[in-house]
Amino acid sequence: MIEHTFAPVEVAEGIVRVTYPMPMKPGHVHGYLVPTDDGYLLVDTGLGLPEMVDRWSGLVPLLDMPVTDILVTHFHPDHVGGTADAVEVTGASVLQGALDHYQCEKVWGSDAWVPQLAEWFGRQGVPPEETAELLEVGSVYRRFVHFVPDARLLREGDDVAGWSVVELPGHADGHICLLKDGMLIAGDHLLPRITPAVGLYPDSRPDPLGDFMASLERVAELAPRLALPGHGDPIADPAGRAREIVQHHHERLVETEAGLRDGARSGYELSCVLFPGDLGAAQRRFAVAETLSHLERLVVEGRAVRGVDDGYVTYTQP
Repeated sequence: MIEHTFAPVEVAEGIVRVTYPMPMKPGHVHGYLVPTDDGYLLVDTGLGLPEMVDRWSGLVPLLDMPVTDILVTHFHPDHVGGTADAVEVTGASVLQGALDHYQCEKVWGSDAWVPQLAEWFGRQGVPPEETAELLEVGSVYRRFVHFVPDARLLREGDDVAGWSVVELPGHADGHICLLKDGMLIAGDHLLPRITPAVGLYPDSRPDPLGDFMASLERVAELAPRLALPGHGDPIADPAGRAREIVQHHHERLVETEAGLRDGARSGYELSCVLFPGDLGAAQRRFAVAETLSHLERLVVEGRAVRGVDDGYVTYTQP
């Protein structure tokens, strides 16, 4: 059961879960207060909604230790968005993966990203009127992202208060998790009921789905005894859940490959086959990016060919 927002609940071995409000599906996002020798390490901060400073101001005095550090697992709005708000109240230092922080500044700290994204979606076959709508919806998130420019940058194997940094790309190129004594603080890399979105975007790693599946296989090999996810309840069998998600994507690859039987298609066209119906602009944006990540994996595996037709990127069977 997911508790009310900002109601701290101990979930495992002194680790306290704080659930933040989220005005879109899945309706909540978790942060975790991890006890250290110096105080609490807060993992993820939710969206930077208008009430976040007040909510932190109400919560911090109730804690038995100060929040001394904040770690961001990845730069998506619901995980990085409230970071500056939490810093304002706690004075904590911020830690973030090096690649993730670079992409965070590129996406949320620059006006150049939006026109670049518009041009890129256009080349993937998204009609101009839908491109404008996709970008308008996506731009709504910008005002709720309050990241910190001077974070301490982390890389694979770094130590954070006795926890090891594990780079697990896929859901985000620079997604990091924390691992200690068989406990994985997983961010959005591993979720209990839904499969994390994996999309291709401009200047992203070229094969995000391949990265994601390799990262899941790594979790299966590490076999942590418990995973604490960014959404949903703790995962009692992380290795088993990782294997389930890998199998899901193998099945989706078969469906994506089948969608190319009738000839060349753009990522947008195929997304309308794989994710039919009126999804709304926000979900269609994710659907196009997700479809493209599967198409690029098929290209890597030799099961599809990428080409250009009249300025549009298309995919065909070999």
